[in-house]
Amino acid sequence: MNCKITFTSMFAGAVFPLTGFCTVTEISKPNVVIILTDDMGYGDISCYNKNQIKTTNIDQLASEGVRLTDFYVPTPYSAPSRATLLTGRFPLRHGVVQNPAPDAGINDPGIRASEITMGELFQGAGYHTKCIGKWHLGHKTEFFPVKHGFDEYYGILYSNDMRPVQIIENMDTVEYPVNQNLLTQKYTAKALDFIQRNKDTPFFLYLAHAMPHKPLGASESFYTSGTAKDLYAAAIKELDWSTGAIIKQLKDLGILENTIVIFMSDNGPWYGGNTGGLKGMKATNWEGGTRVPFIIRYPQKLPQNKTISTPCWSPDILPTIMNLAGIKTDPIIILDGQNIMPILTGKQMAHNPIFTMRDKQIKTIRDGKWKLFVVTPDYYKSPNLDNWKDARGPDGTTIIAPFEQFTPAAYPGIKPEKMEGEMLLFDLENDRTESIDLSDKYPEIKREMIRKYESFLESLK
Repeated sequence: MNCKITFTSMFAGAVFPLTGFCTVTEISKPNVVIILTDDMGYGDISCYNKNQIKTTNIDQLASEGVRLTDFYVPTPYSAPSRATLLTGRFPLRHGVVQNPAPDAGINDPGIRASEITMGELFQGAGYHTKCIGKWHLGHKTEFFPVKHGFDEYYGILYSNDMRPVQIIENMDTVEYPVNQNLLTQKYTAKALDFIQRNKDTPFFLYLAHAMPHKPLGASESFYTSGTAKDLYAAAIKELDWSTGAIIKQLKDLGILENTIVIFMSDNGPWYGGNTGGLKGMKATNWEGGTRVPFIIRYPQKLPQNKTISTPCWSPDILPTIMNLAGIKTDPIIILDGQNIMPILTGKQMAHNPIFTMRDKQIKTIRDGKWKLFVVTPDYYKSPNLDNWKDARGPDGTTIIAPFEQFTPAAYPGIKPEKMEGEMLLFDLENDRTESIDLSDKYPEIKREMIRKYESFLESLK
């Protein structure tokens, strides 16, 4: 099968061609499974936090693959992060910069028809494709997954706390209301069915779990009653079970070794989650909001039980997977990631600068061990817990989930207290909690990072 797929990688003003014309043979095509959790913190699983509940199956995945300790998403919230994962492009390039929300009347944002998703690339290479779970790249019909590279879809089009909480299959509503305790079970069953049906053909499965986004839910096999902490642990354990069930299915069908498996989160945790000792949380550009777990398993081409500390980010996923799948590219579409195979195999330690943003503004740049806030960071504001109520919490009718949910009293990371200065510089190798501003001590480092930031801004025009 011949395919003509074209890209350019643009970073800090430089152009990096990602390769040329491609010929993909049926025999060489690896399957691809991406398991994306929602709001899972850096410290929510035991291979990143030994003090956390044991996540045996996810840990096993890490022991059989490569685990990255410094992996980033471009935004500390959902939609732009997901669009970047599927396109390999920074939010200011692909245009999804805010979360669609039907219950807030935010209906127009969505992925543009001109954007080429990973699903479309795999379809073009003869893959069967399915998206399961949270989409959040638009809930108007023109934005549906089946219009953007997926042969099949099953899930909630946006966050599981946004009304109406309803399950869509392909283009049709098939369930309303939705018992959220059963979501992980249902999504896993759909994933296993898709794998079974496509065991003899190359496939791409994008499994975007609802958990542990609020409202938390777990089936009776993992939770019946208890505290919010018990419920959170149950949701994590069920995600671990789901991962194990998928790996077992692949192994039983004899296709595990020909399947690239990725496990990651879309951003940092909400209240009750665990950042693993990092500062901040979801919706902040401190490490706790944008540094996420990332594991990739593919023993045919990657080492096993390997830990990599080189900073990488989600725009790297598309060019790296295309490389592994043998889908080579020409320089036309601008990508913001790079093929990190040399990093994953230990042949290279350097990576281009990494940027994070919020709303329409770039907030940080990371370059090697250094991180610079290019604008004043957001700081912790103590909420009024006496009057706090989650308007999107379980009500037993439109949002069906256990009532024992977390509140802002359970901050998931180190609270970012006010610091003096605006453009703060941190040495993350020696100060992972972002506590010591070094901008005055290393002005030349600050100037160089500002130069790279401005160069990246220029590339976005």
